[in-house]
Amino acid sequence: MNKAQLVDSIAESTDLTKSVAGDALDAVLSSITKALSAGDTVSLVGFGTFSVKTRAARKGRNPKTGEIIEIPETVNAVFKAGKLLKESVNESEPVN
Repeated sequence: MNKAQLVDSIAESTDLTKSVAGDALDAVLSSITKALSAGDTVSLVGFGTFSVKTRAARKGRNPKTGEIIEIPETVNAVFKAGKLLKESVNESEPVN
C-alpha cells in the first residue's frame, strides 16, 4: 500500500474527502517526524512505538579495495510493533 492508497482507505472509512484525509495523514506524519527530530518517543498504544536510536561509530571494510574505513555514528528512527499489531499480523493469512 502506498500513500495514495492509504489516503483512499482513510477517506472511505471516515467519510472524509480525499483532500481532508490526505491533510490529516500529512499532519500525523509531520507530528511524528517533529517529535523524533526532538529526540522524543511516540507511543501509539496497541500499534507500536516510534523512537530514535544512535548507532555507534565503527570500523568497516570497503568491499572493493579491502581498505578499512571509519563509519561515523548515525541516528536512526526505529519502530517497534505493539502487541495488538503483532497479533493481528500473525492471525492474517501469509502473503507470498
